Amino acid sequence: MKSFYILKLTFYLVSFLTFLLNAVERIFVFLFNKPILIHTYLVKKKLPKHKKEFLESSVLFYQKLNEKQKVYFEHRLVKFLRNYDFIERDGFKMTPEAKVLMASSYIKLTFGMRKYLTSTFNKIIVYPTSYYSLITKQYHKGEFNPGLKLIIFSWEDFLLGEVVLNDNLNLGIHEFTHALTFHGKQSKDVSARIFYRAYLEIIKFMRNPDNSTEVIESGYFRDYANTNALEFVSVIMEHFFETPEDLKQKFPKLYFKIERMLNYKKIIKR
Repeated sequence: MKSFYILKLTFYLVSFLTFLLNAVERIFVFLFNKPILIHTYLVKKKLPKHKKEFLESSVLFYQKLNEKQKVYFEHRLVKFLRNYDFIERDGFKMTPEAKVLMASSYIKLTFGMRKYLTSTFNKIIVYPTSYYSLITKQYHKGEFNPGLKLIIFSWEDFLLGEVVLNDNLNLGIHEFTHALTFHGKQSKDVSARIFYRAYLEIIKFMRNPDNSTEVIESGYFRDYANTNALEFVSVIMEHFFETPEDLKQKFPKLYFKIERMLNYKKIIKR
């Protein structure tokens, strides 16, 4: 009987502490627009040696992190590789290096978030080049399909986005941003709410005729950004990762909204 009361007391204590922590975090998020904790892992996962060597030599974002952040990045990369299925199409040969590169694109995008994995997709389909869609009757370089929970890439175009780092064209960042926008709309996680709140702020920013006119007449963002709000935010995100200083100079309000959206203020030195 005594053990029963101890167990009951423990349950109430844990429930109270959880409630208290959530209340404190809500206040913290309200004041600072970021979660209290981001990287909390009991056991940190590690990549096999050959994948780790590829990560170290080929992913510039990873190279810029400090040693502690690199451990966190590697852990998240392993979790991503285990959580999502990679599927080959039209003769594309999936290699461990290709998986690491695609996973790294997602991890760098979500590195400032506490809950970084999403259920808005569960498979990544990769074609060797642009592919023909039976739905749109057009050729595509990539897409996010929330109904089928798919991310689709043309490997040729994905790789080009990772190799050329200053043309503001990054297919991985673009399509993963779409997935995170849907995640932000659905999830109650604090990072998702911050992400989606900033997304709505950007939409509001562009609904102001003065702002939209300035953005369009500047010619700074490619025409595809004007397709809709989803595409506009994904294109801004490409600029944020590829030419951040340029974006910050030309459209500082948009830059700082993305920075807050991703909780990126102190992650890497620009």
